[in-house]
Order: sequence, then structure tokens, then C-alpha cells
Amino acid sequence: MIELRPFNSLGGANHGWLDAKHHFSFANYYDPQRTNWGSLRVWNDDTIAPQSGFPPHPHRDMEIITYVREGAITHQDNLGNLGRTEAGDVQVMSAGTGIAHAEYNKEDTTTKIFQIWIQPTQTGEKPSWGARPFPKGDRSGQFVVLASGFANDNDALPIRTDARVVGATLKAGETAEYHFDEDRFGYLVPATGSVEIDGLRVNARDGAAIRDQSVIRVTAVEDSELVLVDAAA
Repeated sequence: MIELRPFNSLGGANHGWLDAKHHFSFANYYDPQRTNWGSLRVWNDDTIAPQSGFPPHPHRDMEIITYVREGAITHQDNLGNLGRTEAGDVQVMSAGTGIAHAEYNKEDTTTKIFQIWIQPTQTGEKPSWGARPFPKGDRSGQFVVLASGFANDNDALPIRTDARVVGATLKAGETAEYHFDEDRFGYLVPATGSVEIDGLRVNARDGAAIRDQSVIRVTAVEDSELVLVDAAA
């Protein structure tokens, strides 16, 4: 089963400095049919104006993954972490027993991010933060693991949950496959471009909710940059 969730069907709010679209119920947007997808709880599509951002605020017991689509985001938290993550790269924050952080666009241009929240399978742990570059060339024509709760995904950023966040860049006409284990929930969003998943057209910033599929074949209609979450029930 693959359910298309078009971008124009998403919830959201425009706060001036922040134009936020929500794939799942979040803040003042509530849709009982879109509260989660397995352990995937939030997928926000955020456009942040220059020299603005999210002031310090707390979280706990959540794995928060930020994929930068355009521009850059600067992270600061009460653990003393400070870092700048650029387009195509990823940062992860394991909120654990509690962390307060700020995310600012300190650039002179607009920043666009996907912010993904996944419920943890490990709680009561110390909070942590990390980031690393993922060159788009390394993902050319294939899915590459960006963040993972599995120990054998050595090159991925660690998260404390039974899930993976993967990415791919496909040129028009290229096809990549992704294999799911049994009882998994997949959610795929093209950051740019458009693709067909087993014949279903998915355009930029649409969501594709995937269930009961052992494998998907993703073919780029045009040059595309993809992000996919593979989550437990």
C-alpha cells in the first residue's frame, strides 16, 4: 500500500519568519488520520526567513532529525553544543531526559529544512546532539543511510530508535530500490524533483506513506533529491 499525501493537503501555519507545513498533526493542526506513521511522529517542512529562527525551547524523549534542503541552520543547546549544518547535510538530537535548544537561520538567504521526529525505543538516556556532511554525490543513484538506530549502519548518525533515515539523489530516468523488513512503515518525500514509486507520481514535497511493501522501485521523472524514513510500528 502506498498512499499519496499531496503537498497542498498538508496542514500548517505561516508565522511570517516561519512558513511551516505539517505532514502529521502538529501544534494547532490536527488530523485524526495523520497523527503518526508507525513510530514516525512529525515531518515538518519549514521555510525560515533570513536572520530568524526558533528561540531556545525544551524537548525530552524524542529523536529529532533535521535535513537541510537549502541554506543552513545553526544549532545551539544547553549542553554547550554549537554547530552549523548546510544544505544536503543532517543533524540529529536525542532529547533523552531533557534538552533545551535553539535553531537559527543566521544566513542572508532563506533556509529550508525537513524536521523529522521519531519516537525513541530507548528512554532515560542522556541527551545528545551530532551533525555530519553527506555529500550528494555519495547518494547518486542509490539510497544511503543518514541516521540510524542500528549498530551495523556505521557511517550514519546514531539515533535511539528502531528506524533509519535514508537519502538518495536520482537523475531523470534513474531507478533505485529500497527493501523493507516485515511490518515496517515507510514515508518518502522528494525534497526536489518528482518521482514515480511503482507507478505512483510523487512530486516535490508530497508525502508517500508506504505500508506492507517488501520493496519499492523509485524512478526519477526529473532530477530528484529524496528523503525516506523506515520506521517500526
